Amino acid sequence: MNPDTETVFKPRVLTVFGTRPEAIKLAPVIKELEISPEFCSITVATAQHREMLDQVLRLFEIVPDYDLDIMRPRQSLFDVTEKVLHDLREVFIQEKPDVVLVQGDTTTTFAAALAAFYLKISVGHVEAGLRTFNKYQPFPEETNRVLTTHLADVHFAPTRTAKGNLLKENIPTDKIYVTGNTVIDALLGVVKVNYIFEHPILSKIDFDSKRIILVTAHRRESWGEPLKNICEAIGRITKLHPQIEVVFSVHLNPQVREVAYSLLKDTERVHLIDPLDYEPFVQLMNKSYLVLTDSGGIQEEVPSLGKPVLVLREVTERPEGVEAGTVRVVGTNTKDIVAETERLLNDQSEYKKMARAVNPYGDGKSSKRIVAVLRELLSRNRSNDKVEGKFR
Repeated sequence: MNPDTETVFKPRVLTVFGTRPEAIKLAPVIKELEISPEFCSITVATAQHREMLDQVLRLFEIVPDYDLDIMRPRQSLFDVTEKVLHDLREVFIQEKPDVVLVQGDTTTTFAAALAAFYLKISVGHVEAGLRTFNKYQPFPEETNRVLTTHLADVHFAPTRTAKGNLLKENIPTDKIYVTGNTVIDALLGVVKVNYIFEHPILSKIDFDSKRIILVTAHRRESWGEPLKNICEAIGRITKLHPQIEVVFSVHLNPQVREVAYSLLKDTERVHLIDPLDYEPFVQLMNKSYLVLTDSGGIQEEVPSLGKPVLVLREVTERPEGVEAGTVRVVGTNTKDIVAETERLLNDQSEYKKMARAVNPYGDGKSSKRIVAVLRELLSRNRSNDKVEGKFR
C-alpha cells in the first residue's frame, strides 16, 4: 500500500458515564484524551440521571457521541441495568473500541463493564479499589464496584489503600496503577476565589460574617428513618447556634425531597435548595464552614478546600480521609450528628486540626497519568496484535 494513502489507525477509547458524579470525574480524562492526537475518543452518556448530568456536560463542554437517554420516572435497578446492557451492545458493536473506560460504582459502570466483557473488549476502571467490605453499604455501589473490578483489565486506583484492596482480591500488581483521584483535577479547574452567586437564596447569604453548614444526603441507605434523624439534627443545631445558617442541597429524588421539605421547610435559617450546577456547588463548598454529607465524592473534594467533613453514614469506602484527619464518620444518629457538629463549632483547635489536614486524594494530575498509561498499554497492544481485546 502507498504510504501516502495508508490509513493511520488510532486506538479507540470509548468512555461511558451515566450520572453527574461520573461525568465530573471523567470530564478531565475525556478532555485529556481529546487533546491527545494519537487517540480516537468516543463518549457515551447513558443518562441514568438526566438533569444533573446535563449540567456537568454543559460546564465541561462535552457533547456525547451517543446519548442513550435511558432515564425513566421511578426507574428501578433492574430497569437501568437491562437498558444500559442492551443499548451499549449496539454501540460497542458499531464503534469497535480498543478499550472501554468506566468510572466508580454506578449501575451504568457495572453494566457497561459487563457489556464490554461479553464482547471481549478491554475495560479500564477509573477509581478502582474502593471498599467498605459490606455489600449493602453503600447499596448498590459497593457490589457494583466489586463486580466491575473482576470484569476490568486495568485498574486506576486513586490511592495506595485502594491498590491494597485490589491486591487482596488477587488482582495482579502489574494491572494496577495508582493515579490519584480525577475529581481533584475537576475541582481545581473550577474553583474561584471571588465567585458571586446568582442563585436567589445564596446571593442573599452573608458568607463572610456567618458560619455556613452545607448538607447533602441522598443515598438509598439514608432514605427513611436515617434521613429523618439527619433533618432533626439540623433543626437542633440551628436552635443551638443563632449565628449558623444551613444550606441543604436537596436531591431531586422524591424519597429525599418529601422528608426534607416536610421536616425542615419552616425551620429558621435552614435553606432548602435544588441541586446546583457543579460550578456554583464547588463555590458553595469553598465558602462553607463545614460540610455534612453522605456523598462519596464530596469526601474527596472538600478536604482540598480546607474544610472539615462529617460523613452521615455508618461506613465509608474512603478511609484515607479519615486516616488523614480531614473526614470523620458520624453515622445517622441524631445525637451523634449534633455532638460532632457541636465539637467543630465550639472547639477551634479541633476545627483547625481537620481543616489543615493534608488531602490524600490527589494533586490535580490524575487524568494525565491515566492517559499516559492508556498510551503505553494501547501502543504495546497495537504492536503485539491484540488477543480477544485484552491488554497484554
